Amino acid sequence: MTLGYWNQVQAAGFEVPSDRPLDDLTAELTTMLGSTRPEVRDGTAYPALATWIERGVYDDLLAGLGDGMVAGLAVGLGESGTDTVFRRSFSALILAECLERNNFHHLLSGAKVLDWGDRIAVWFLSEVDARGFVPNKGWAHAIAHGADTIGALAGSPHLAGAEHAVLLDVLAERAVQQPPDQPLVSGEADRIAAAAMRILRRNTLGTEVLEPWVHRIGAAANAYGPGAAGDPFAPTSGAQGLLRALFVHLSLAPEPPTVRPDLLLVVIDALRATNAPYLQVGTR
Repeated sequence: MTLGYWNQVQAAGFEVPSDRPLDDLTAELTTMLGSTRPEVRDGTAYPALATWIERGVYDDLLAGLGDGMVAGLAVGLGESGTDTVFRRSFSALILAECLERNNFHHLLSGAKVLDWGDRIAVWFLSEVDARGFVPNKGWAHAIAHGADTIGALAGSPHLAGAEHAVLLDVLAERAVQQPPDQPLVSGEADRIAAAAMRILRRNTLGTEVLEPWVHRIGAAANAYGPGAAGDPFAPTSGAQGLLRALFVHLSLAPEPPTVRPDLLLVVIDALRATNAPYLQVGTR
């Protein structure tokens, strides 16, 4: 169908068209998620699917829709700098919408949610295209969208402390292992921190788990550590960005987790240790 058709759907408040089967509409919108045109991808396909999920149009079909999005995470996986990133990235966003719907209405089995969680984590750690805004094509933002999806997953009633600890490790791994030649410069650190906050707000993890997690990030964030060579800031920028974002979110975000006072002190200690040259009196 032409974009004009979907413009009419949008103008009608995204009411589900009655002239075509829902399966056909969904298949077309799914294809449009991979478009290189932001008005098709961001402006039409994503809001249409997200709106229909929120309105319950897919409640009886949510597992199948999510499975389709999980399949989309594998399209072109391993490629960097190609247009396949849009399909992967926006499939993740729609999968987040499916998870959010389930978090409130309990439409999926625990086995299904955990299966999606495994697939999301594998994709998030395997994604090699970390571009944010792509000139003339709009936002790819796969790392940010992946973090959003992990945040939605964290809200599932089917996950508890053990799974939450794994999700935190996945988020840290993404920041710590980010290749220096593809720095996260488009707000990804804050999106990862926001996802971590959703996990922390579940209040299932104590400092005995969280302190080592912060220490691991801090160890990777120290550009002044022993053996630093070449440009030490490039390989440590992802971890340092996450530490700083965690400090901001723990300090300012609403509805803080119960561990905030103790965890904030741990984060501050890590920031102090990894920014020591700037914190000395009389530093010039």
